[in-house]
Amino acid sequence: MSNSYLGFHFEVEPKELGSEILIAELGEKEFESFIETEKGFSAFIQKQFYTEDILEDIYLMTSPEFTISYTIEEIEQVNWNEEWEKNFEPIDVDGNCHVRAPFHPKTSAEFDIVIEPKMSFGTGHHETTHMMIQHLLETDVTNLKTLDMGCGTAILAILAEMKGAKPIDAIDIDNWCYLNSIENAERNNCTEITVYEGDASLLKDKKYDLIIANINRNILLNDMQQYVDCLHKNGILLLSGFYTEDIPFINKSCVEKALTYVKKFERNNWVSLKYVNLQY
Repeated sequence: MSNSYLGFHFEVEPKELGSEILIAELGEKEFESFIETEKGFSAFIQKQFYTEDILEDIYLMTSPEFTISYTIEEIEQVNWNEEWEKNFEPIDVDGNCHVRAPFHPKTSAEFDIVIEPKMSFGTGHHETTHMMIQHLLETDVTNLKTLDMGCGTAILAILAEMKGAKPIDAIDIDNWCYLNSIENAERNNCTEITVYEGDASLLKDKKYDLIIANINRNILLNDMQQYVDCLHKNGILLLSGFYTEDIPFINKSCVEKALTYVKKFERNNWVSLKYVNLQY
């Protein structure tokens, strides 16, 4: 990425929900990277693709439910590692698991995961990943055949292997996530993770003891039956990527498919749920 870029630095209120929606809208334009910041996020676009009306049809910019302001900065020869180093903060879960970039110092955490953050880093990443890590830390996953669906950077698959799960399939529909997951698995010396590029159609005739799905409400609801069909008896399903108000929809879908609710984590209105398949 050696071209000149424009950095749009957005302040969004309420931050979490507003940033997620706005990033989704900007992703339909030529914006190609997003970095979470304290009050919102920064979005980057090659200068050649910028037009003065590029934000005119962005719905959220005029929504009365959100307060959005932004500044534009011209950036020559973007150094993405430098940008990440300025903005990417490690994830620390109860002192037991530390997710960091290579430029962060190693800690004494039992599970130390190193990822190379190169591209978009969706808002809510910290909350949902944090909660899924909490679930994994308190679950005995030894020798469990595991699926990380919508693996992103493969953080959760990597932690599962560190805790003894095997073998592990990691799937993401996004090509960058697919490639980055392979890199991160190698970076953490993982040997049990196989990464696939695709969607839930890849799950046909597969069976797992543990399924991790940190995606979003609509995809989870759409693919829930395929997850359940893949789950062994007494298999565990960990779900996240949705809000407190989405729980009734997620729970209804799970209960209808004979899953048993076990536990919930909640952070800043984001939620992670745990279910078990007790049916024969």
